Amino acid sequence: MALVSAFLEILQRPTFGDVIFELIVFTTPIWVAVFVGVLLGWAWKPNWANLNLDFLDSAAKINKGDANNSSLSSTNSGPDYSSSNLENEKSNLVNGDDLKHLHKLVEEKDGGPAWIQMMDRSTSNMSYQAWRRDPPIGPPQYRSRTIYEDATPEMLRDFFWDDEFRSKWDDMLIHAQTLEECPATGQMVVQWVRKFPFFCSDREYIIGRRIWESERTYYCITKGVPCSSVPRRNKPRRVDLYYSSWFIRAAESKRDGRMSACEVVLFHHEDMGIPWEIAKLGIRQGMWGAVKKIDPGLRAYQNQRALSEIPLSPSASMAQINTKVNLVSLQEEEEEKEEARETSSTAVGPSKGENVISPDKQPSGRSFQKILVVGGAIALACSLDRGLLTKAVIFGVARRFAKTGKRL
Repeated sequence: MALVSAFLEILQRPTFGDVIFELIVFTTPIWVAVFVGVLLGWAWKPNWANLNLDFLDSAAKINKGDANNSSLSSTNSGPDYSSSNLENEKSNLVNGDDLKHLHKLVEEKDGGPAWIQMMDRSTSNMSYQAWRRDPPIGPPQYRSRTIYEDATPEMLRDFFWDDEFRSKWDDMLIHAQTLEECPATGQMVVQWVRKFPFFCSDREYIIGRRIWESERTYYCITKGVPCSSVPRRNKPRRVDLYYSSWFIRAAESKRDGRMSACEVVLFHHEDMGIPWEIAKLGIRQGMWGAVKKIDPGLRAYQNQRALSEIPLSPSASMAQINTKVNLVSLQEEEEEKEEARETSSTAVGPSKGENVISPDKQPSGRSFQKILVVGGAIALACSLDRGLLTKAVIFGVARRFAKTGKRL
């Protein structure tokens, strides 16, 4: 009854402008609540909303072609091209296919979209550049290149692998545990729990990782892997799609031109379970602040390692078990496969059996989310302001959120 009385009182205002103004003030909290509710509902969408995407990811893994690992060899041994060695190599969670993929990323020959530069910053001890790209399917991908002065590739390799020390400089890591390790190859499976902002639950990661080495150049691969021994829980929420890998080598110092610096090229993407546009905004705003924390952590790690009485941590010891790789053979093999692929595609043409997903076959749930977001934006724009600027900003944000559904 009080609501009706307030509404009638608004209609009795002396001028039409006063009525409109009072209606805007009256309805603004309602539409703001609706819009926020839509965004939060999208961020914590139920599991069934991802069924189609999970199916596509599974199909992509099943259809992934077998790769030849003839250019790989075991640690501290010569090349072994036996079929049994190749079969064992394919059975590893992190194997030669992952090495080849990282090598293509480093050489910018993976066939993905062009990289868009986001940042170029530097301090007295480091310089940092970052890029982003948005693939047709999957979350945004990030690439960064950092030059650390007065550091060796081996020190950076151990530093990024050392979970026991990481908690001293990475304030997002609240738990790290080694689940499996292989003393022969250096492969590890670790569990991480990372702290997220107050409006998100913490995230759990099951990560497989391994290092390849070629003449003091290191390919350090970490990615999400399945693990049946660790059951899923509601909290922390597990992140399945996770990829974070480094290419580490000696670099020329910007101070004196000597090879006393270290170059680290990182490739990273993950699906944290929040809208990608919101994640992109958060990453862009917090990227430099997070990167600046790495250098003080590295210097503290160097100082600790200089103390001979402190033994290496178990994870840092595993970082020193690397698989040798012949990069020349690897590159020649990739070039031969690329030539054969181009010849085959020219002679045969597109395969009729290719799985092409047309826009009209996208999951219907995405369209429903787009309608909710755009509709909420229209209502909010009409309630908040009669000017074109506010409406344009709100509609622009809504369009960017809506486009996210197309890329899921």
